[in-house]
Amino acid sequence: MPRSKRFVAFAAVFFQGYAFYALLTRSLIWPWIWPREQVLYICVWLFYMLGYCVLNVTLTSEFVRKTQLESDVIAARQIQQTLQPTTYPKFAGYEIETFYKPFREVGGDYFDVIELPENRILFAVADVSGKGMPAALLAANIQALVRSIANLTYDPFAFALQINKHLSRYTPRDRFATALFIVLSRDSGELTYLNAGHNPPIVSSLCSTQFLDATGIPLGLFADAEYKTETAALARGGALLLFTDGLTDSIAGDRPEECLRDVMADSSRATMSNIRSLVNPRFNEDDVTVLLIKRTADSACDESNRSQ
Repeated sequence: MPRSKRFVAFAAVFFQGYAFYALLTRSLIWPWIWPREQVLYICVWLFYMLGYCVLNVTLTSEFVRKTQLESDVIAARQIQQTLQPTTYPKFAGYEIETFYKPFREVGGDYFDVIELPENRILFAVADVSGKGMPAALLAANIQALVRSIANLTYDPFAFALQINKHLSRYTPRDRFATALFIVLSRDSGELTYLNAGHNPPIVSSLCSTQFLDATGIPLGLFADAEYKTETAALARGGALLLFTDGLTDSIAGDRPEECLRDVMADSSRATMSNIRSLVNPRFNEDDVTVLLIKRTADSACDESNRSQ
């Protein structure tokens, strides 16, 4: 409630309390005793009704304001849901699963799957600092930037460089975002990635597990920040897991990354279900985003059939 409305509400409560005081002491100003009780009762009634009416008007005004805010939040959530991808093109040899759970009505996490030329796929994940509407607005801004840049290039370095300059110039100093940009070559399984201060993704295969560590600082901190790209490989039968810190913060224990690595080492088809089961509602205090990409063991057959 705004400060002015709080002051009016306290004044209304004071008038109601003063009416009860005058009725109990039979005096409006102690120790002056009113000689005519009729005058006292009328004054008490006026004081009480004045406080009652002012308080009701103030609370009704605040109720209307909050109802309008809730309607705006609901509309913002519906818009944000349309921005998050729900369906993806069928990529031969690959399976994609996602899980997104905002902590509030709207969240500050962003993820995207964009098909690129030359049999490439862009996977983008970002986690904006803060929660609620400000974080959601910045996440939508990042999505628009990623989509526009993807029409020009698929170099993760270009994504990080341009988005970092934009955020540094047009957002408050206390707002930044960690981000991942990974370009997957569908034919070879090669991953070209840039990790801007984000939680390291996990690449697992039948015989090894690799964490893709940060290659730069979060976006929006410094306009002249330096970034670099690295490469990795997604083998046949392997999987790539991208997630935000809301997932690791929701896992009980001191080593949540180890739990995720153990789940990724399991070659069953219920990997996403096992990951979601790790989320403990008692520890969940942030948006949770999970993006799981599996390369099927028979992808080589699918690719050869597609080329014929």
